[in-house]
Amino acid sequence: MSVALFTHPAALGHDTGPDHPECAERLRYVLRALDAPDFAHLLRELAPLATPAQLKAAHDADYIDAVLGWSGEPVRHIDGDTVFGPGTREAALRAAGGGAAAVDAVMEGWAQAAFVAMRPPGHHAEADRPMGFCVFNNAAVAARQAQRQWGLTRIAIVDFDVHHGNGTQHIFSADPQVFYASSHQSPCFPGTGAQSETGMGNILNIPLPPGATGEVFRAAWSTALLPRLADFAPQILILSAGFDAHAADPLAQLRLKEPDFAWATRELLAIADAHCPGRVVSLLEGGYDPTALAQSCATHVRALMRL
Repeated sequence: MSVALFTHPAALGHDTGPDHPECAERLRYVLRALDAPDFAHLLRELAPLATPAQLKAAHDADYIDAVLGWSGEPVRHIDGDTVFGPGTREAALRAAGGGAAAVDAVMEGWAQAAFVAMRPPGHHAEADRPMGFCVFNNAAVAARQAQRQWGLTRIAIVDFDVHHGNGTQHIFSADPQVFYASSHQSPCFPGTGAQSETGMGNILNIPLPPGATGEVFRAAWSTALLPRLADFAPQILILSAGFDAHAADPLAQLRLKEPDFAWATRELLAIADAHCPGRVVSLLEGGYDPTALAQSCATHVRALMRL
């Protein structure tokens, strides 16, 4: 199975300051894990800068101009959680550009699946504002690339980060060509993601209570998320791959373990194999215990490689 890994050293230059959970060290752990012999056959690519057109497909022009105009000096909070420093602009542009490039890779066929190991994450960023550590919505940029560059009309985004992807839902709630499904802890930041939030019928939210185990997670996916996804019959599957639902994560209280992420990945691949064929783009979102994050990412990528 040809799987591409998109990353770039610029992601490590996004400085969030001392004691911030979304730090460069978490990505260093992931990249070290993906240097193991198991991953020798990954197709390693540098994440490119997102183009203005790619960003404008998902974000308001005024917001893009504001981000590109921030100097980043000194490091500053642009909201309560989200930090902008000297290296943030390039990191955010390459995180979004990596998602778009990964879509091109699987559509061109030289990779069947791709994993984008970049930061800052993206799924909280709305069309017109940053939020929750996120600057640009990387999954939304990737989905718009699939629509506009490749003409796809059935694009699925599945989000298994422990936090609801309010930004992704915000961008696509009125777009029936994009199906967004999220399982997440509730109550939890950002306070969105109720089952009643359905968009045009293209949004599926599966709130899980604090303390929910992998058994509860698997049952919810098996009875609700996976059947809806299969019925949608996606032409490409984009994953907001957050690993902060892990039991060791300090920012939430779900109790998943690495085998649960492997199971979810295999189930998603089975649906992709049936409909698209096998085209999966996975983008790193949250995960704030570096060891658990690295182990979970390695498990996820092994599953993408069919190992």
